[in-house]
Amino acid sequence: MLSIQGPNSRALLQELTGEELSNELFPFSTHQQVTIAGHNVRALRLTFVGEMGWELHIPAESCVDVYRAVMEAGQKHGIVNAGYRAIDDLSIEKGYRHWHADIRDTDTPLESGLAFTCKMKTDVPFQGRSVLEQQNSDGLTKKLACFTIDEHRALLAGEGIYSNGEAVGFLRRGGFGFYVGKSIGYGYIEDPNGGVVNNAYLKEGEYQIERMGKMMPATLHLKSLFDPKNQRIKGNY
Repeated sequence: MLSIQGPNSRALLQELTGEELSNELFPFSTHQQVTIAGHNVRALRLTFVGEMGWELHIPAESCVDVYRAVMEAGQKHGIVNAGYRAIDDLSIEKGYRHWHADIRDTDTPLESGLAFTCKMKTDVPFQGRSVLEQQNSDGLTKKLACFTIDEHRALLAGEGIYSNGEAVGFLRRGGFGFYVGKSIGYGYIEDPNGGVVNNAYLKEGEYQIERMGKMMPATLHLKSLFDPKNQRIKGNY
């Protein structure tokens, strides 16, 4: 799989495929079969970095030819290779959730800010629905939150989160946001007194992150740090 992301991704792939890839003909979160360098490729309009882009799912025997075609045509568009560390930092800045880090099998969609993925406003049954309905009724006892630290410090995972001098959680994931120019961490917050944790509760805190014995002031964020209205994934630059 090759992921072609960024403001020039549409122009590049239209040139390679000869297809019209407009929002109307190729909407976000859809897929189509296209031809690149004579090979059949499944193109999915998806992103894990917060930019307009496509994933190309390619038969193994075709991958080298497709990659070379992409890189050659992409030169005039400023194409560069990027690896998984780039995905990590771009995704944490955008606020996309990482399985095994931000979300695990002990976290619910409500706690992790993914309630929009559940059909709670319908009568559709799904596994775990009763638990979510109970959480909606009772209130959450933990909630995922984003923090930034002004100084550039490596945050990996496990650093303690303090609110008003009390330990309230720990970071699940850390990285650096090159758009905001700050270190970023995500972690779940719990009330030491066992109370409900909602946005109002989170806003009451004055936060610090503990790293190797040093307490660093942290700023809470309840929205995506990068393009919170999702204009870029729609191709609006």
